[in-house]
Amino acid sequence: MSDRFSRLLANYTVTIDREQLPAETIHEVKRRILDTLGVALAAGSGAAPQAASAYAATFATSSGALLWGTRIRVPPEMAAFANGVQVRYLDFNDTYLSLEPLHPSDLIPALWALAEWKRLSGPALLTAVAIAYEIAVTLCDAASLRRHGWDHVNYIGIGAACGAGKLLGLEASQIEQAIAITTVAHAAMRQTRVGELSMWKGAAAADAARHGIFAALLARHGFTGPSSPFNGEMGFFRQVLQGESFAPGPLRPLEEMTPPRRILDTHIKYWPVEYHAQSAVDAALQLRSQLSDPARLASVHIETFQAAYEIIAKDPEKWAPRTRETADHSLPYIVLAALLDGEVTPATFLPHRIQDPHLRHLLTRETTLVEN
Repeated sequence: MSDRFSRLLANYTVTIDREQLPAETIHEVKRRILDTLGVALAAGSGAAPQAASAYAATFATSSGALLWGTRIRVPPEMAAFANGVQVRYLDFNDTYLSLEPLHPSDLIPALWALAEWKRLSGPALLTAVAIAYEIAVTLCDAASLRRHGWDHVNYIGIGAACGAGKLLGLEASQIEQAIAITTVAHAAMRQTRVGELSMWKGAAAADAARHGIFAALLARHGFTGPSSPFNGEMGFFRQVLQGESFAPGPLRPLEEMTPPRRILDTHIKYWPVEYHAQSAVDAALQLRSQLSDPARLASVHIETFQAAYEIIAKDPEKWAPRTRETADHSLPYIVLAALLDGEVTPATFLPHRIQDPHLRHLLTRETTLVEN
């Protein structure tokens, strides 16, 4: 038995077609695909992408999707995961901020892999990406996951299941099954993003997207998912949202079958850091231009807002980062690096820079004030 929320998402997915996409949406989907490929290529030599690609390569086949940066083909689920890790590794892909933050281009590697494997057209991929963005971004407006201790990538999984269903030409009833499988079986915890961050910080979304296309492929062959995934007795609302439901307002455009436009509300990053630190880098570089000798810094005081504090400054590990994943989510580290180096690039987060004695000493002389 379905529920009205999975039915809504499935009906929207099957109803929207290529001819309904606004020109602005098509343009932005193309921009996001180019941005996604760019950040993936820049990350290819990183430790996590290398490990994920090596794992995926053990499933090499002659008829799958390419592992980006290689000539190796693997099943689409494996390519979705490995290429997704590559996209997310540098923390450089796009962002959406609402009740729940999201990096919606995490959807693209999975949908690309499925389209490549099925030899589908470019317009088919553009349509699937636009729909997946619309659904995932809308869900971010409808309810917060992190407030209840769950990770934003749960919305990536749902968006991927819908986008994959569109690519596979599934009926609405089949897409409902894919949504149910994804939603119930893949509840990702926010623990991924607190304390000292590991490689999984950049892999959680790739895994959710992988699971989304896996669920759609299962549904294509008649596999059924749990009933009432959202409003069931032990479903998403009761377990993940602790009794809350989706706010009705944000869902209304989906109910009205409004053509996809939400991708226009997402943002491409300028700096390879967590999105709340983008303005901090700008401010630090502007301040640096006024310093006679940045190397003589004695202390730094940062005033920031609540969301930035909670995500990139609250944890003790953010004040003494040991991993690149923690460092690119550390407001104190990012600001100091910008002040000392005059730039923030992927090299800012290499091990030798993170462990620099002078920088680590200055971290102990840095303070933060949260402004209401």
